[in-house]
Amino acid sequence: MTTSKVTLSTTSLFPEASASAFELASQLGYDGIELMVGVDGLSVDIDAIEKLSQYHDVPVLSVHAPTLLLTQTTWGTDAWEKVRRSGEAARRLGGSTVVVHPPFRWQREYGAYFVEGIKRLNAEFDDVTFAVENMYPWRTPAGHFQAYLPGWDPTPYDYDHLTLDFSHSSTAQRHALDFVHAWGARLAHVHLTDGVGSVKDDHLMPGEGDQGAWQALEEIAASSYQGDICLEVSTRRARSRHEREEMLADSLATIRTVMAKGAARRVDVAT
Repeated sequence: MTTSKVTLSTTSLFPEASASAFELASQLGYDGIELMVGVDGLSVDIDAIEKLSQYHDVPVLSVHAPTLLLTQTTWGTDAWEKVRRSGEAARRLGGSTVVVHPPFRWQREYGAYFVEGIKRLNAEFDDVTFAVENMYPWRTPAGHFQAYLPGWDPTPYDYDHLTLDFSHSSTAQRHALDFVHAWGARLAHVHLTDGVGSVKDDHLMPGEGDQGAWQALEEIAASSYQGDICLEVSTRRARSRHEREEMLADSLATIRTVMAKGAARRVDVAT
């Protein structure tokens, strides 16, 4: 039985640089890193990232493509080139997953062929999975704004692989477990975090919000899911490096406990 690996997103150390994520992942015992390309200057230098990974003996198991609003010019402005380059980076670093946000509405040409383009990339990169992430409607005083093409909810579209972000689910005022059930085998990657349904995309520590994060994680572990569990949270409220370390260490311990509980349920059903 394959056990999911637990990884740490480089964004979880912000405002510290990506190098700190490798250091703490090694120190705390995470299985690997998810590299958010564009979060800082180091993250776009794959040569430097490869050296960091080797030095700390912490693999980069997934790459988040620079498709966020704040990374629109990272690695140029050609959206498909950025996604392809993320796949090449993942392949070089030994990772197996690229997380991709759906296009913004103003990226009309990119958005018009996004579903087909992601399907082609998944066929071309037989050793890397491109997993489209759930987003959320933008809420404004004038009402909801549908900012993504073909839509913020990937459920009805013909994507082979999907990334579930618990905070985005909360911001959309949905529940992560509903996506788990709806997606089935298409669930390929998890951003474990939490939210309270605000417009801010909170990225709280799991268990601090409205997503029933630990229950949902246990259900995922009890299923046939074999992808990674990536802790993608905000630790900016930490008053010191020590407090940040404690937050990430406590979450890792709880993740492994909950996953073991879910895995035991899977074994019981199988026997």
